[in-house]
Amino acid sequence: MMLEHFYTAISLIAQPYVFFVIATAAVYGLFVGAIPGLTATMATALLVPITFFMDPVPALAAIVTMTAMAIFAGDIPAALVRIPGTPSSAALVADSYALTQQGKAGFVLGVNVTVAAIGGLIGAIILILLAPMLAEVAMKFTCFEYFWLACIGLSCAVLVTRGSLIKGLVSLLIGLFMTTVGVDITLGFPRFTFGITNFLNGFNFIPAMIGMFGVSEVMRNVSSGDLSFNGISANTQKMFAGIGKVLRRYKLNVGRAGVVGTFVGIVPGAGADIAAWIAYAVSKRFSKEPEKFGIGHIEGVVDAGTAHNAGLGGAWVPALVFGIPGDSITAIVIGVLFMKGLRPGPMIFQQTPEILYALYVAFILANILLIPFGFLAIKAGTQMLRVPRNILMPAILMFCIVGSFAINNTTFDVGIMLCTGILAFFMEANDIPVAPAVLGLVLGRLLEDSFMVSMIKSNWDLTVFFQRPVSAILGAVSIILWSSPFIAALRARWKRK
Repeated sequence: MMLEHFYTAISLIAQPYVFFVIATAAVYGLFVGAIPGLTATMATALLVPITFFMDPVPALAAIVTMTAMAIFAGDIPAALVRIPGTPSSAALVADSYALTQQGKAGFVLGVNVTVAAIGGLIGAIILILLAPMLAEVAMKFTCFEYFWLACIGLSCAVLVTRGSLIKGLVSLLIGLFMTTVGVDITLGFPRFTFGITNFLNGFNFIPAMIGMFGVSEVMRNVSSGDLSFNGISANTQKMFAGIGKVLRRYKLNVGRAGVVGTFVGIVPGAGADIAAWIAYAVSKRFSKEPEKFGIGHIEGVVDAGTAHNAGLGGAWVPALVFGIPGDSITAIVIGVLFMKGLRPGPMIFQQTPEILYALYVAFILANILLIPFGFLAIKAGTQMLRVPRNILMPAILMFCIVGSFAINNTTFDVGIMLCTGILAFFMEANDIPVAPAVLGLVLGRLLEDSFMVSMIKSNWDLTVFFQRPVSAILGAVSIILWSSPFIAALRARWKRK
């Protein structure tokens, strides 16, 4: 029966019009993903009006292709100019840019596009084979499990920090503090708003991230006085040379990151950006060369690049099986499904299996096409390294301003971007890493919301976090992660004695 549905789905996809839609969506996704601030979610929202005039199959194929391309395309500016195009690329920006400075821009981007395609295929295969079962697991997550999930994510700040652990924790606290700005979710009382109405909704994550990576990089380049990319190669002639060796060496990393990315994507609200951070942190934790992370190590790029595209397939699992969005993209997709007369839920597998299997085929096709389309995008993107910095940096700043303004069409977000950029510049000038602050921004609101809801439900009984089996397991993992640095220090001290 499954093969019969696949044959039907392939016949629905293998139409000239559908191929045209997929190719157009691929170019659109690559363009949007490569511009800082223009996220895959925004691209999906802008695509919705066009899907009004499409049948369900080309509409869903366009969204799937566009998101796969956009999530990868964020890696291009991350590697070339140290500015992630999408939030999910923030996890690998340090290593990617360091490799570019070593003259390996083509190599690192070749690895990026390859592992992104493999990760997307892993996510698609897991979606096809295990969707109903995995969705049931994800639906067991309540506010207690989300609290521990956020704690595990924040624990990654220790793993992604180079140098002083204290400075890494300071950076994390800066990010967490920024998430407390706005209206208190329990009391409805404004916090740290200083009477500014725009602060009531808190810090918007995207402008803050653009500022921390984009504006700070512009300031750093201007202050350095170097007006050219001397010594940095933009050659992409041998982009895929050595990829096979990398994949053979890190094949376990690719498989692990694909599974981690998919499972994190399945958890409603997690998304590709959290998947990339967790995969990167797990990679560093189990690496034989953890000291190389952050200064140009391809292993971290492999894990994070695989995970952020694998998370896309995972996010569709709860969306299709229960009609609950796995991330902001699938939240929009659910609206598109209803608009096309398709009701997400368990019955979609029986009522319209041909549409569902066409979606599976679209996932596979999109990730296969990611390599040739991504190659062309990289060829075009690396031309940025041929532009003098005194021309490129103002252009980057302009894109940062446009991207920040486009999110809510307000100059307030542009101000947030500029302020966080200045903050990040001074943080890095004092050897305080930016990555933990970004991680705090991503997970801070989830941590607070889930903790306060849990306390209200349990009448402030902290033992409730260990009363549910899944919550207890996640809690034990969190405690182990928190205590591991102290255990390692004690073991080292004992060995010295």
